[in-house]
Amino acid sequence: MIPFTYSLHKIDNPSHFSFHADDYSLFKFGDDLVAEKFGKDLADGFIRDFLSENQIEEQMVVISSPYSFIPTATFAMKNYFVYQLNRWLAERGMSVIQEVKVHRTITYKEDYGELSAEERIRLIGNDSFHIDKDFLEGKTLLFLDDIKITGSHERMILKMVKEYNLKNDIHMLYFAELVNKEIHPNIENHLNYHKVKSIFDLEGIIDGGHFCMNTRIVKYILNCDFNSFSVFLERREARFIDHLYDLALGNGYHTIEAYAENLEFVKKNLNNKNYKLI
Repeated sequence: MIPFTYSLHKIDNPSHFSFHADDYSLFKFGDDLVAEKFGKDLADGFIRDFLSENQIEEQMVVISSPYSFIPTATFAMKNYFVYQLNRWLAERGMSVIQEVKVHRTITYKEDYGELSAEERIRLIGNDSFHIDKDFLEGKTLLFLDDIKITGSHERMILKMVKEYNLKNDIHMLYFAELVNKEIHPNIENHLNYHKVKSIFDLEGIIDGGHFCMNTRIVKYILNCDFNSFSVFLERREARFIDHLYDLALGNGYHTIEAYAENLEFVKKNLNNKNYKLI
C-alpha cells in the first residue's frame, strides 16, 4: 500500500526554513500557543492543497504519533488540526473527525533527533504499534506527525498497517519534511534545541500560561544532571512536581537507570508539603 503523503513545509537547506526554528523548538517543549498555530496551519494547508480538490467521502479518522502514557508534542498540534478541520467540514455538512490512538510498547532514553537513519531503525525496530482495527473499518486514516526526517516512524506505521491487514485509504500528514537527503538527520535536533539550551530555558515555557506537558520535556528534565535538576525543581510548584512524577511512572521511566537518581530524589520529597527540595 502506498499512502498519500503531505507535508506543509519542505526542508532543503540546513540553515533556512519556511517556519521559525525557535517556534519549532518551543513547540517540542510544550508551548501550546505554537502547537495551536502549527496545527491550524497544517489543517489549512491540507484543505488548500488536497481536500478542496479531492473530497473524501468516507469518515475521516485522525491518528496522532504513537505514544504509551505521555502524549508527544504532536498530540497538542493534533488537537488544533482537528478543531480547524472540523470547522471546514461542518460548514460543508460533512462528518467531523473521529480520533483513535496508536499504542506503543517500548520507551527509551536516547535522543531520537540526534540519530542517523540506521540508528533510528535499530532503536525503534523492536517496538510494536497497536490500533483498534474494528473501529477503523471503512474509514479514511490521517496519520499525523510533526516532522518526517528519515521515514523510520512512517515505516513502522506501515508495518503495523500490514500486520493488521488494514485496507483503508491512508494519508501521512506532516508539519515539515526533510527533502534534501544530503542533510544529516540530526538537523532534527538542531530544530528541537534551537531555543532550549538548558533546563532553565524551560521555565519561560512552563510559566508562560500556555504549557502542555509531553514526552520530550519529561525525558529532558529527568535526564538532566542532578545539580541542575534539583535547582530547577526548587523553583517549581508542588502540582508540577506531582504531575512530573506521575507521568514518569506512567511511562515506566522509573525502570530506566539513567533517570533513577533524579526520580528517587523526587520520590523522597513527595511528602514535603512545601517541596523545599534543596
